[in-house]
Amino acid sequence: MNVVALTDPSTEHQRRRLPPGLGWKVGTTSAAGMLLTFMLLPIIALVATLSWDEFWAGIAHPTVLPALRLTLLTTLTSLVIVVVLGTPLAWLLSRKDGRLVRIVETLVRLPAVLPPAVAGVALLLAFGRMGLVGSWFASLGWTIPFTTAAVIMAEVFVSAPYFLQAATSAFCRIDGAQLTVARTLGASPAGVFFRVAVPLAAPGLIAGAAMSWARALGEFGATLMFAGNLTGETQTLTLAVYTTFESDMRAAQAISLVLVAVAFTLLYALTLKTGRGHESRR
Repeated sequence: MNVVALTDPSTEHQRRRLPPGLGWKVGTTSAAGMLLTFMLLPIIALVATLSWDEFWAGIAHPTVLPALRLTLLTTLTSLVIVVVLGTPLAWLLSRKDGRLVRIVETLVRLPAVLPPAVAGVALLLAFGRMGLVGSWFASLGWTIPFTTAAVIMAEVFVSAPYFLQAATSAFCRIDGAQLTVARTLGASPAGVFFRVAVPLAAPGLIAGAAMSWARALGEFGATLMFAGNLTGETQTLTLAVYTTFESDMRAAQAISLVLVAVAFTLLYALTLKTGRGHESRR
């Protein structure tokens, strides 16, 4: 008995002409497009809903200039502290192994995932007037909370993990044979570190420093709880956005645009710097 296939020949022809994997490509492109659109819409709204005149009027708000000066002072100071103290720590973590080292690595990365409120409370309990260490400082007449020093400490606390992770990874990628050769040629441990390890790890160190500075620039919660929001003393640009939001939306939006522009420029520069490695992976 003959079986006749009741299939439309034109449909079979169209199926044969569909490129392989078309459904997968359409699905992934649609998913990526939805997330990308969702992520870009707030940035577009931030730019599109403010005219140039309103932008400059917002920048002229009396809170902006003091906040800008304080932000530059505190973030650059915190960056120097993180790099100077964090580079040796990252080097030690990259050279050692074992459970204790893994625990230390976990602990130094912990501030990066702590909620900002938790970071602020922890800083107060450590360095507040009645804190673990702060009470000793208070007995000497030194008050840390709600000062510019508190802003710097909060920024160091939340931004250091970004530098440490990048720096540790950069040092781990160094070929150990190069360090061994340097030692056999008579270089001291300090010479190996400064003349061999640091130059070889420089791209990773720079990227880590940039990300650390960007994190300090955007710090809000821990600073607000530990340092307060005092104009000219503890009010950074992010806190100025919070302050002006209730009274002058133009100023809040203008400051936000400045922060977005700085962040985009920094990230794009890092993207260009690492672009060659990205191309090689294609």
